Amino acid sequence: MKIWKFKINESGLNRFFGPLEAKIMDILWCHDEMTIKDVQQSLEREKPMNFNTVMTVMNRLVEKGVLQKRTEGRSYVYRPVQSRMEFLNAQSKEMTNELMDEFGNVVVSHMLDALEEADDDLVAKLENKIKELKKGM
Repeated sequence: MKIWKFKINESGLNRFFGPLEAKIMDILWCHDEMTIKDVQQSLEREKPMNFNTVMTVMNRLVEKGVLQKRTEGRSYVYRPVQSRMEFLNAQSKEMTNELMDEFGNVVVSHMLDALEEADDDLVAKLENKIKELKKGM
């Protein structure tokens, strides 16, 4: 699944989703499966939330491919298509590939500059990955 908008000026899940979408995804990633009513009640701990608003947003998330829904009795039960880590991994990989395709050397240069602030474990992983890639050539 590909998220079409990435908001640089936002943080966390709000980079990929609208504010209410991000809250709903956060709730579902913590609880795995929930009905609209369950999600609405979780959201209402912060502020009152209209059932129809929650339903509309959750159905949009189904259309975007990040949630699945199934019928259980007279209700729909929603669940994330991917775990939070799977989602973030897929999105970061997609963004990295798109940046590499479009900007190539500039992106690599900026990534290398960012390594100056990275922890030693990350640098070691990168070194190992480069060694693996060289062996395969």
